Amino acid sequence: MPKRTRTKSQDINQFAASIVAQSTGSALPVDLDNPLTASQIMREMGRRGGLKGAATLNARLSPAQRKASARRAAQARWGKKA
Repeated sequence: MPKRTRTKSQDINQFAASIVAQSTGSALPVDLDNPLTASQIMREMGRRGGLKGAATLNARLSPAQRKASARRAAQARWGKKA
């Protein structure tokens, strides 16, 4: 069996900057020292993971399980607290 070759991994900051550049269509350098820029990067990364996770979860659950989960979530959000 042939050995797998691995590419050199990117620094997490470089990876995050590349995600933002891909999502905005911009190839401009990103100022990672700016807290607002870092926040935008992390928000985009979390959103992408959330979109994938929700689709996977919905495909795995039955309609009755999804309904029960949605009911619990709504109760947690809008239910009256004692």
